[in-house]
Formats: sequence, structure tokens, C-alpha cells
Amino acid sequence: MREKKFETKVIHSGYDSKQFSGSLVPPIYQTSTFAFDNAKQGAARFSGEEAGYIYSRLGNPTVTVLEERMAVLEGAEKALAFGSGMAAVSAVLFSLVKNGSHILCSQGVYGCTFGLLELMEEKFGITHDFSAMETSEQVEALISPETACIYVETPINPTMKLVDLEMVATVARKKGVPVVVDNTFCSPYLQNPIVLGCDIVVHSATKYICGHGDVIAGIAAGSSEMMERIARTTQKDIGGVISPFDAWLLLRGLKTLPVRMDRHSDNAEKLAEFLLGHPMVEKVFYPGDPSSGDFQLAQKQMRKPGGLISFNVKGTKETAQRFMDELQMIKIAVSLGDAETLIQHPATMTHAVVPEESRMKMGITDNLLRLSVGLESWEDIREDLDAAFKSI
Repeated sequence: MREKKFETKVIHSGYDSKQFSGSLVPPIYQTSTFAFDNAKQGAARFSGEEAGYIYSRLGNPTVTVLEERMAVLEGAEKALAFGSGMAAVSAVLFSLVKNGSHILCSQGVYGCTFGLLELMEEKFGITHDFSAMETSEQVEALISPETACIYVETPINPTMKLVDLEMVATVARKKGVPVVVDNTFCSPYLQNPIVLGCDIVVHSATKYICGHGDVIAGIAAGSSEMMERIARTTQKDIGGVISPFDAWLLLRGLKTLPVRMDRHSDNAEKLAEFLLGHPMVEKVFYPGDPSSGDFQLAQKQMRKPGGLISFNVKGTKETAQRFMDELQMIKIAVSLGDAETLIQHPATMTHAVVPEESRMKMGITDNLLRLSVGLESWEDIREDLDAAFKSI
């Protein structure tokens, strides 16, 4: 039988209504614990001799549906759901490292990921390096015997710089180092790092996977062996798990992911063209820009350029902030992937924890803004941007 298309998988994968009294929608198992038939069954489940649910921190039927669906969408063997994107990132990294390990990172990362890396170095001696990862030689040069993993964002938050995942995966495989990719900006609809040869994918599911701005959640996906090890250790013992109701909300959001991503991407394409031609814009960072050095790579590893655009407003930090304050419909908020168009100032918001020198190396200047393009009419978004430009 022909494999089902993404649009079908996102609605049906991981769930059989016949196993749940015919309920079209997966039920919410809003319970903290599960009763055993007898003491012998309880002992067998704790020992791993019998499959079954024990306690919702260790597994829950609603969460299982979400995990199985995300695994299918990412082309992974298994996925795990977490209470936040950072819970997923930290659980994955802590499962891979030990005292004295080294992590090789893409040139830029989300501010809280940067903070986690600094914390791991301060407390546990786990070092990290940043690399542009433009060539295999650049990647290989920074891999040492202590390198526990390569951690990549692509597109990088918020500079939208791309990293060639197949190239990084090839080098890493030769060195025996796993590759972890933050796929939040793309969602599995636009990019599949595991299919490209990487080992683990993480998401802030708060963003495009949810799509409605009402859930905090995270996802990790990879091989069964890796995910089971994480489930038995850092997920179980640190405990950053997702609630059944939040898992249910993510399942609801996932059903419309392809439709939403198409609209986000189409709107962003039109608005990028507007920003590229605006006299008040110094530079635009968008994977779909044909003049961008990453355009060919975007065509290769992304199905569409996505719904995020970063741009430099001509002027100072104060100019950029004044521009934001003049917006009427577009909201000043630090998330992305919502139905609403959102804008934020990375230097003082999402990446405020990053020291200025490091921020500048990442390309996060004081006049840089990040726009998460929503589902509104693109003409209305453009009009709001244009009016704000005229006001400054």
C-alpha cells in the first residue's frame, strides 16, 4: 500500500478509534496514576516485564498518541513529549553528556539554550564552541574526543542563517558523534532533519506544532534506543513532562499544521518582498530571498522558506523599539508560530541573556527585529508595518 501523505499522517497517525470506544478524538486521560489488577501486575510493570501504564510522569495514553504521531511526522522511531521546549533540550543534552564533555553548536542558538550551555559549563565543566558550520572542514576542526554531540539550529534564531544538515551529519557520522537539531522554526512539515541523516530532533512545540499560543510544550524524536534511554533517565528523573490536557491540545493543533504552515509561508514570502524594497529597512534575513547566500540550501532541505523574517531597521536600538511601539495590529511578543503576527527585539528580549560580544558574533545587532508572520491577510500585516515605518 502507498505510504500516506503528510497531510493524512498529521490527522490519523498513532491513533485507532476502535481502541477507544470509537471516540473520533483521542480521549484525555487526566489522571496522575493507574490502578493495577493485582500486586503481581504492578511488580511486573515496574520491572519492565509487562507493558502498561504506571504513573503519568512515566507515560500516559493521551501523551502516547502525541508521541507516536510526532515520531511518524519526523521520520523517527520514537518521540517523547515534554512540559516545555527547554525541558526537551535539557533532557536530551543531559542524557548525552558527562563531566568534561564538549558540545559543538551552530553559530547562534536560542537565548535560553545559550543560558543552559553556560550553566552546564559553570556547574559541570561541560564546554561548548560555536561554529558557522559552513564547510565540513569547519565542523571537523572543532570536534574533539570529548565532543558528546553537535547541536544545530537551522534556521538559526533569530538571524535565519541556515546550516547544511546533510553535510554536518556526514562529518558527525564519520566521527561517531550524534547530531541534535532544533527544528522549531520549520516544524516537521517544512524540514525533517532525521531523514537528512541527523540523530535527534527537538521542538518547542509551543510554536508551530501547537499553533494557537495556548500551550507550553516540547518534543524530542530519534531512534528507539536513544529515546528510551532519555525516558528512563533525564525525562523520568528530572521530570519535565507534559500534562495530558496539553498533549491533547497539541494533537488538536497538529491537525491543521500543513494548512497553517502553507499560509504562514505564503504570507511571509509576500512580506519579505515588501521589506526588501522598503527604504527604512537596512537588511532582510529570510531563507526565501533569492539573493540570500542560503537560498540554494533552503531549496535543498526545506519544503518552503517558513513564516519567520528578521530584518534590521535603519537606525539605532531606539529606532527599532519606536517602530515596534507604532504597530497597531501586530503584537509585541516573544513567541512565534501563532495565528497572530508577532514581533520582538532579540537583543533585549529572547537573547538578552547573551553577552553583547557573543550577540554581535551571532549577528544579533541592536536594530534587529524578528517577525513571526501570522495567518491574517498579508495585506493587513503589510499595512501595519508600512504605517509604523511612516511614523518613525
